[in-house]
Amino acid sequence: MSQKFTNTLTRRREEFVPLNPPRVGMYVCGPTVYGHSHLGHAKSYISFDVIVRWLRASGYDVNYVQNITDVGHLTDDADEGEDKIVVEARKRGLHPMAVVETFIRSYLEDMDALNILRADIMPRATGHIPEQIAMIQCLMARGHAYENNGSVYFSVGSFPDYGKLAGRKVEELEAGARVEVSEEKRHPADFALWKRAEPTHIMRWPSPWGDGFPGWHIECSAMSQKYLGDTLDIHGGGMENKFPHHECEIAQSECATGRQFVRFWLHNNMVTLNGQKMGKSLGNAISLKDVFHGRTDGVRDRNGALLLDRTYEPAVVRHFVLTSHYGAPLDFSAEALHGAESGSYKLRDALAAVADAAARAPTDRPARDVVRTALTEFDARATTAMHEDVNTAAAIASLFDLTRQTGEWLRAGDIGRADFAAALSTLHRWTADILGFAWRSEKASDNGRADAVIKILADLRLEARRDKNFALGDEIRKRLAAAGIELRDTPQGTTW
Repeated sequence: MSQKFTNTLTRRREEFVPLNPPRVGMYVCGPTVYGHSHLGHAKSYISFDVIVRWLRASGYDVNYVQNITDVGHLTDDADEGEDKIVVEARKRGLHPMAVVETFIRSYLEDMDALNILRADIMPRATGHIPEQIAMIQCLMARGHAYENNGSVYFSVGSFPDYGKLAGRKVEELEAGARVEVSEEKRHPADFALWKRAEPTHIMRWPSPWGDGFPGWHIECSAMSQKYLGDTLDIHGGGMENKFPHHECEIAQSECATGRQFVRFWLHNNMVTLNGQKMGKSLGNAISLKDVFHGRTDGVRDRNGALLLDRTYEPAVVRHFVLTSHYGAPLDFSAEALHGAESGSYKLRDALAAVADAAARAPTDRPARDVVRTALTEFDARATTAMHEDVNTAAAIASLFDLTRQTGEWLRAGDIGRADFAAALSTLHRWTADILGFAWRSEKASDNGRADAVIKILADLRLEARRDKNFALGDEIRKRLAAAGIELRDTPQGTTW
């Protein structure tokens, strides 16, 4: 079965064939580093991490590039306002690059905690100013850009296909649709390639048009094409960046090279809270620092409503994200995250139980066809789900089916060590290698202390049964079951 992706550009699910198989060039818009990452960032970068993992597991050689935006991302999309990093630096009384370094470290800490693979290349916009200036000069030479008062703008009228990604037409883009449009532009939809720096602006570089700084859109085009060539196999990013950011990338890139910029556009949808986008500017963003480490007063929105009242480990957040499709919105609630925790720990505990059986089950039992068949059928279902636009929710559902089967094998007590080893290999490949789950070693409840208490109760139950006090043994089992703990009697002893 071939790999399929839903291509935003064509609005169809299409078979994916890279330009130079098995090599795949993939670029994903990285963070603008002016604050801590939140759950919306987690959804985006977990989703693309699994896409990279799956392509590599399928035999592709993926060159994964993810940028760092450390200049040029203005507070308004119509090329007005201030640089977001400069605004944050002023609040903190720091140099903008000190803010950048602080939040790059914070971002990488959070992504590492979520077990997100580092990109092969992570270029910074400030490290590629010459490439951006060269691309702007190329666009001006080809008649696609013009300079006015030290700033350079792309002329959308010179590119008839402008709007093809978002399905918009230039004629429909009215002046002042977002903010008051600069009088320097010939058309309200024209966008900045280079901005003149005012005398007090700290982030500035010399250019043929005077001191200034690059526009946000030109940065991604210059960096992606430097490392992946004129045409990318895959470009990923958030749905909110489809217009204008990605639309502008297409226009300037294709006008500069005369070639198709991206073959497959993949867009990750957003995390919502009560149907509204989660974001810093809206005051409803939940920082990953708060999710992982917590705050004494909980996490509240700007109106004082409690959003999160306790912490969750990163693997639970990853599970929460992957139970939805990357292209679908994910509505957050404390209840939904709690449900994800329960499901995530069921997978973790099932994997631990199979690992224990693979180490302790009898070695003299022959391999059983029922195990081999179940593993083959599971792998086929999960693979089909991933081939159909990386349907992680369906793959996880298949994982739960398999763990239910492994539970039956554990209770039956007639499966040998080799079969459990095969099951463990399959489970590990899907949970760890493909879906990227990396749980903490402790059980969910109060680290390892709860395990010790459960073991004491399990031992007391066995002693009661040896003394033929079956009523007490049944009562212990019943009370543990009411607390969500199932005792399992196996030839190797009692597990839970």
